[in-house]
Amino acid sequence: MNWNKWIRQIHRWLSIAFTVTVVATFVALAQEEPVVWVSYLPLLPLALLLSTGLYLFVLPYAVRWRGGRVTARGR
Repeated sequence: MNWNKWIRQIHRWLSIAFTVTVVATFVALAQEEPVVWVSYLPLLPLALLLSTGLYLFVLPYAVRWRGGRVTARGR
């Protein structure tokens, strides 16, 4: 498995973690006495999603800039 596939896999799992934390936040804040600090839980997976997402976004442009070809196997 190459580096790009690892980043894609991490990005997928982070999106699942982010979704779970957002759902947990909605549930926690819907209680009678909500715990406000729970609203900060999605920020960590979101920051990691931002970094991996930016990497995946820039990847095709970096390959073209270096003079390589983007192929179906390279994804």
